[in-house]
Amino acid sequence: MSDPVETAYARRAGEYIDLLGSIESVHPSDLQVVGSWAARLDGPVVDAGCGPGQWTAFLAGRGVDARGIDRVPAFVEHAKHTHPGVPYAVGDIESLPDATASVAGVLAWYSLIHHAPETIAAPLAEFARVVRPGGGLLVGYFHGSAVEPFDHAVTAAYRWSAGALTGRLADAGFDPVESYTRTSPGQRPHGALVARRAGG
Repeated sequence: MSDPVETAYARRAGEYIDLLGSIESVHPSDLQVVGSWAARLDGPVVDAGCGPGQWTAFLAGRGVDARGIDRVPAFVEHAKHTHPGVPYAVGDIESLPDATASVAGVLAWYSLIHHAPETIAAPLAEFARVVRPGGGLLVGYFHGSAVEPFDHAVTAAYRWSAGALTGRLADAGFDPVESYTRTSPGQRPHGALVARRAGG
């Protein structure tokens, strides 16, 4: 996430937390996708770009060794206060503190939406570095028929086609496993891609 994106989220952190900062605001099908993905992992999971921390806490509540990382200090402060006992830290998803091949999975739930096509390779390469062979990656994103920017409520973002994003995951060293899309009245189409780190 670039500095302008970090600044934009920091400026509207309170509003974002109020609207989207609890697991109760999550679509039921998203809970099913994330929960079933995590159940197949054995080991630590990084919630990369965790925002207010609700997904990290959701995973921890299901017995997953999960921790969250985000560049926005207000999000991390809120997460630590709201979910005591769940580890959170301020950090960059393009430079994770984890050792190579040390985690079972990375959850990137809408944390890549502000990366342009020419910059998304950097976080994907970092995810590939820290995920052990055979480990998992789950990406939540805004779905569309093409890769194109749009006016997100916080700052400019991108929608991706499933095929284009799957190709980028493959380039980074992940094998596609499952793809989901959903539409809800009054909302943009959403997508989720499950992938496995090659070599396992």
